[in-house]
Amino acid sequence: MLTDHPRPQLQDHVPGPVPTRINLESSDRPRRLSKQNWTEGCSLKPAKTAESPLKIESREELVFLLGEACEIEHGLMCEYLYAQFSLKRTADEGLTPEQLTRVQAWESVLVDVIKQEMLHLALASNILTAIGAAPHFERPNFPVLSRWYPPGVQIALLPFGERALRHFMYLERPEGMTLHDAEGFGAVPDIQPMTIVDRPVVAVAEPWQTVGHLYRGIEAGLVQLCDRGGEDSVFIGPPSAQAVTEIFEWKELTAVTDLASASSAIELIVEQGEGARGDWVKAHFGKFVGILEDFLAMQAADPDFNPARPVEPAYVRLPPDVESGTLIEDALTARVADLCNGLYEVILQVLSRYYVHHGETPAELETLAKTAKHLMNWVQRALASVLTILPIGPSHPGRTAGPTLEVVRPAYFVLPHREAAWKIINERLVILTETCNALAQEPGLSALGELAGDLRSMAGDVRKHLDERGSAPPGRS
Repeated sequence: MLTDHPRPQLQDHVPGPVPTRINLESSDRPRRLSKQNWTEGCSLKPAKTAESPLKIESREELVFLLGEACEIEHGLMCEYLYAQFSLKRTADEGLTPEQLTRVQAWESVLVDVIKQEMLHLALASNILTAIGAAPHFERPNFPVLSRWYPPGVQIALLPFGERALRHFMYLERPEGMTLHDAEGFGAVPDIQPMTIVDRPVVAVAEPWQTVGHLYRGIEAGLVQLCDRGGEDSVFIGPPSAQAVTEIFEWKELTAVTDLASASSAIELIVEQGEGARGDWVKAHFGKFVGILEDFLAMQAADPDFNPARPVEPAYVRLPPDVESGTLIEDALTARVADLCNGLYEVILQVLSRYYVHHGETPAELETLAKTAKHLMNWVQRALASVLTILPIGPSHPGRTAGPTLEVVRPAYFVLPHREAAWKIINERLVILTETCNALAQEPGLSALGELAGDLRSMAGDVRKHLDERGSAPPGRS
């Protein structure tokens, strides 16, 4: 079975150990949470009026908004992952020892935030399951600059830097705070319907302004539906189908069974993201404020300081929902990018099976959870660090490829049938292993051989469960 044994250190183009977690109360934390520097280029003032309440009068509308919440959590997590993957790893990349220490400290904060976004996605998925719907892992591909969400809510992959941090702050800003998005982002005009249906049968998009506004609306909708028909009529999904594992190291990840547990989950999400009713210093918003202040101070001391590699999102082939983008010209880079996309797809397959599981034993659920965790922690980060030093091609001199974290059609990663799901996951892990092994033979990519060993071990654990079920007496498989 998979165990949390220490990871071997890879030698070629991969990061060293994740730095020790920053203590936000210590002198190592990002400095000076004042408003002097981080509000430059932004408009920050108290809101004159509270954000309008959302209108949720049906389960259909509640499921729609929870689906949006899952997509936003997923999208935010990917934005932060991309920023983490873009960071320089060694002094050989033009960093002084002091600068490298600060970059490692910023990465540590990003890792904490990414883990919490994954927790938020898990909790939102539990609420969806609790009200009878399916977990929601699909989302549009990046960049999301269209009317997919309310005007002003846009998601894009940016390398670590001032623009990315200002964009993160904007998306995580507390309710009631007026803050401009980073340069290059602008509200997309909404198209109003020609007629209004008083009591629509299908869900209608709501004009939420912030993530906290969205979740407060969901909470109010749950209260309203419970008041109307009782909690038993709202929370109809099976608690056993929800994620409550301790493998992900989230003591807060509990089943949602009633209004109280749903409200508790929502409160945690809002507090970690924007702060508890305005106390944002230790929330995601405050952490990004602190990193930005620190970053600006480092740049003031050395105007040439740049903590990020020269990456840009680069596609092997353009997804059908992306209008334009940079295409990879270098053949070897394209192979590594294709492997990154395949890995991300398998992560979604394993997570989806975990959340829609039916008939798995506790040991099998543990394997699914550990496989998802290790694919993210062990393989994805190391592989992305390899990709981000590889060239896009001659049309983009000096630019390197950033992972695009592409989502294929949901049918590719939603695996509802137990035996077939396990066989598909095993097949995909074997393909990833073989691809890693082949790439490890290329100059400069020998480190991928160790990643192939990790993938082979995971495929073996999945295969072991398939074999155990195949040899079980009839009626016990």
